[in-house]
Amino acid sequence: MTESSLPNSRLHRVVRIVFALAIGIGLALYAYQRISDPLPRQQRMQEEAVVLQAREILISVIAPASDIEIVDPLNKNRVAGKVYIYPIDDGWQVSGHYRRPGEIPWQPWLMTLDNDAALVTLSVQDKALQEIAKRDARIIVKPPD
Repeated sequence: MTESSLPNSRLHRVVRIVFALAIGIGLALYAYQRISDPLPRQQRMQEEAVVLQAREILISVIAPASDIEIVDPLNKNRVAGKVYIYPIDDGWQVSGHYRRPGEIPWQPWLMTLDNDAALVTLSVQDKALQEIAKRDARIIVKPPD
């Protein structure tokens, strides 16, 4: 190495160290802000409460006296299909699938809840619920796709 390249080598080393420290400090600050932000945890707790309420409503409508398997955003089963919880202007929409003991196909459902997690509508593709739908306008039975 020539004497004129030594200062450049030291300069590069110092710049690399300063750059690495700046990136490290930046990442540490970002991670701290993400961890200490309570908003995502509060939203998750609210979503879990809504899903649990939706599950109770579904059981009370579909099979109050018997067991059913339910797939919802808290109890995922990729074989049954995708599930969602989505905030809307005046409440929530929760989707999932259910099946009664001994049944093979999963029945899809979509529930709309108000801000207090009370049932607004429940849309299903289960013909067994047609009688319930005649008595309760909030229950909608759609033909299978």
